[in-house]
Amino acid sequence: MKQARVSLLVGLILSGGGVFAQTHAAVAIKDARVITVSGEELPKATVVMRNGLITDVGVAAGVPADAWVIDGNGLTIYPGFIDALSTWGIPAPPAARGGGGTTQPAAAAATTTTEPRARGPEDRPQTFSYERAADLVTPTDSRLEIARAAGFTTAATYPTRGIFQGLGAMIDLAGQRGRDMVIVQPIGQQISFRQGGFGRTGFPGSLMGNISYVRQLFLDLDQYQQAKQIYASNPTGNRRPEYDHALEGLAESPRLLLPAGESQQIDRMLHFAPELKKPFLLYGLHEAYERIDLLKQTNAPLLVSLKWPEKPKDGDPSEIPSFRELTIRDRAPSVPGLLAKAGVRFAFYSDGIESAAELKKALKKALDAGLSRADAIRALTLNAAEIYGVADRLGTIEKGKIANLVVTKGDAFEEKTTVEYVFVDGQEFHPSKELQQGPPPGGGRRSGIPSGEVEQ
Repeated sequence: MKQARVSLLVGLILSGGGVFAQTHAAVAIKDARVITVSGEELPKATVVMRNGLITDVGVAAGVPADAWVIDGNGLTIYPGFIDALSTWGIPAPPAARGGGGTTQPAAAAATTTTEPRARGPEDRPQTFSYERAADLVTPTDSRLEIARAAGFTTAATYPTRGIFQGLGAMIDLAGQRGRDMVIVQPIGQQISFRQGGFGRTGFPGSLMGNISYVRQLFLDLDQYQQAKQIYASNPTGNRRPEYDHALEGLAESPRLLLPAGESQQIDRMLHFAPELKKPFLLYGLHEAYERIDLLKQTNAPLLVSLKWPEKPKDGDPSEIPSFRELTIRDRAPSVPGLLAKAGVRFAFYSDGIESAAELKKALKKALDAGLSRADAIRALTLNAAEIYGVADRLGTIEKGKIANLVVTKGDAFEEKTTVEYVFVDGQEFHPSKELQQGPPPGGGRRSGIPSGEVEQ
């Protein structure tokens, strides 16, 4: 451990005293408890990393002569946690800067009073389906340090403007440049229903208008693709189809993310999604306790928000909540446990929680409400990787996979547990205890992903 401390001190000096990371020719964490997720727990084993990949894992794993060796006694190694729906890595648009708030100001900024009035789907209002998270991410986002302090190494990150919000990317939460962070893209197209507040844009201004608009764009996409195929097979003498940026973005989307925070939204999306003829998953799910059997029957992948419903901190203390509000606050944290027992695959997403301590608290709340620790770990690792089709490179501790690991002292999510090391692409980070225990610098930035239909 003396060698480790010296290396850390050198890294701190070279970085000028700020956030620092180190890269070694090879790293071996020796004699640690290893939670592989894909197989049995290894009470005392070694994990070896080189060139950003896991090169060996097991009781008999050999330690290379040039490896930096970490004494793993008393430490537990997990696969790096994955945030399954995030904005991490994407800077806030100018209108959203200044701290706090939701993604609504950014969406509203996209629709100014100088825009022509949108009268129908052909005007493509609130559509940013072509925008790529992979082109927006940057390692300078201050939230990445906070995420790593909570054990997250990876995120499915998405733009957040409009109804069709853009093409997401699976990213690692570190890198020299934005392009170094991208693991795979595009991974999906997030859809968020936004009602009212569109200024002079008009259509669509209601929930029915939103749904009709989404339906119409996919009908347009079907016709657009047919026209392109017909022209490609016989271009001579035929007028070429007009290029449509928005429809090209939809065509490239491998899956759709549909909002389903409330029980009626779950019903609505499960009936609506098959019309769109695309693989889909649902996000939100705080009222899924009322639809467990239905969700098991449909077998749609689910992303469960960790931002549990609670009494508003700035609310009127004399206001009496309804019975329904109290029921949702009480039962929402039980949803992950109920889904796990029913055999329904789900992953977690942070939903704008931007404090390592609050993320741990939210996960502990699900454990206290019936979710097993093993299922919680799986929801943060392999489940998320499987849902996005990247389980061949992420989500477990296996030879050949990306070296994304979180090393803790104590069991994950326990109050006294600390994150000792985080490895992202084999790059080592040492999260400060202060960052793990306290609020984010500046009080956060924005609340992240809307969990349902949003009033603006």
